[in-house]
Amino acid sequence: MKPVDRRQFLKQSAGAAATMALFGQLRSAEPNNQVVVGVMGLGGRGRFLAERFAARRDVWVAYLCDADTRRFGPARKAVEQGQGQPVQCVQDFRRILDDPSVDALINATPDHWHGLGTILACQAGKHVYVEKPLAHNAWEGRKMVEAARKYNRVVAVGTQTRSAPYAQAARQFVQSGALGDIRLVRVYNLMQHPMQKLGPEQPVPEGLDWDLWCGPAAKLPYVPGRYWLNTAEFSCGPIPGDAVHQLDLARYVMGDPPPPKTVSHTGGIEVLRDGRDTPDTQYALFEYDTFTLLFQASLWAPYMKKIAPAIRDGDLFPDWPFCGTRIELLGTTAFMYLGRHGGGWQVFDDNHKVIAQAYGRQADNEHIDNFLRCVRSGGRPNADVEQGHQSTLLCHLANAAWRAGNIKLRFDPQTESFPETPEANRFLRRAGYRAPWVVPEKV
Repeated sequence: MKPVDRRQFLKQSAGAAATMALFGQLRSAEPNNQVVVGVMGLGGRGRFLAERFAARRDVWVAYLCDADTRRFGPARKAVEQGQGQPVQCVQDFRRILDDPSVDALINATPDHWHGLGTILACQAGKHVYVEKPLAHNAWEGRKMVEAARKYNRVVAVGTQTRSAPYAQAARQFVQSGALGDIRLVRVYNLMQHPMQKLGPEQPVPEGLDWDLWCGPAAKLPYVPGRYWLNTAEFSCGPIPGDAVHQLDLARYVMGDPPPPKTVSHTGGIEVLRDGRDTPDTQYALFEYDTFTLLFQASLWAPYMKKIAPAIRDGDLFPDWPFCGTRIELLGTTAFMYLGRHGGGWQVFDDNHKVIAQAYGRQADNEHIDNFLRCVRSGGRPNADVEQGHQSTLLCHLANAAWRAGNIKLRFDPQTESFPETPEANRFLRRAGYRAPWVVPEKV
C-alpha cells in the first residue's frame, strides 16, 4: 500500500481550501516536532487513548483504525476537535504500518490482536503502546519481547500505575526495608459482573469485517451477545484483563522479581454459568524464593468496590477491607495497604498506627509522557514490554493451572514451561493460528 504522508493527506481531503477552513486553528508545533501515531482499536480504551494523545501539542494522531467502521464517526470527531488536525480512518491496520511517517502504533484491540499487532508494528519500524494484558498467552508475550529487542523498538504496556508518583514512592518505601522482611503479598480483584448468556448467531452487520476482527483466533459465528472477554479464543479472561494491574503493581513495589517457582490454583466457572469458557473465580498461590503471593479474584462480589474517582482525586483513602482491587504487603515489622489507579497507600505498625502514607492519583498522563519521552530518546519505558510480560505471565500461569485441573505446577523461568508436567505446556500458547494471521516462531 502506498504511504500517505501529512501533505498528501491534506491534498486528499475534501480539498485544500475546505481542509484549511476546517482546521484553521492548526497547532503551532511543526510536524517534525510531533510524534505521529496511529490508533488500532476504537473501543472504550482505544477512544480514551486516542483522545488523550490527540490533546497533546507534541503528537499528531494521523490514523484511527478499527475492523468495525461504525466506530469511525464519533472517534474522528473527538480526535479532530482535540488536535485541530485531520485524521484518516482505515479499517485495515496495515495501512498504518505501511506509512513510513508514522512513528508509533497505539494497540488497544482485544487480547487476541495484541501479540501479532505489536510484532508486525515492530517489524515495520514502529514503536508501540499496547494495552494490558500484554498478550493473549504466555508464548506470544515472549515473542513480543523478542520483537521489541530485535527491532530496537520501544514497547510500553498500559499498566499506567507504574508511572504514578505515589506508586514510585511506595516502591521506594518497600525497598528501604521499612516493612521488614515481606513474607506474604495478597492481591485482590473482587468484582461484580452480570450474566451474559449467548444469543443466536446473526448476520455480520454492514461495516464490520468479522474475518479481520477475529484475526489470529478461530472465526467463530457472529453472536452479538458473545462478550469477547469471556471467550478464550479472544481473551485470557475478564479477571486477568483487569487484575494484571494489581499483579503488575505488586511486582513493581517488590522490585520486579523473576517468575515464581510454582503456581497452584483453585476455582473456575462457579457462579456465572452463562456459556463462558473463562473463569469467574480464581484463587492462585505463587511461590517465590523469599515470599508467597496469594491472588484472590472473583466476578460475583457486589459489596467489593473499585477505587472511586472521588477518592483518588480528593486526597482520601478507600475503605480498605471493601476495596476490591487492593494489595496487601505483610512484613515482619509493618503492614501496607496499596491501591491501584490512585487510592494511595498506608502503612500500619504492630499497634495499628499509621506510620507512613501517600495519597494517589490516576497516572494516564504521566504514563503517556513517559512513553513519548522514550520514543524520542530510545530509553526503556516504565512499563517496558519485559515487565509487562512477567506480570501478565502470572495470569497465564494461573489459567494453565486451572485448565490442567486445578493443580500445582512447577515453572522453569528459563524455558518458560512446566518441565515436570509437559502436558500442561499446551495451555501456555494458542493451539493454532488462522492464516495469514500467524505469530511466527522467529520474529
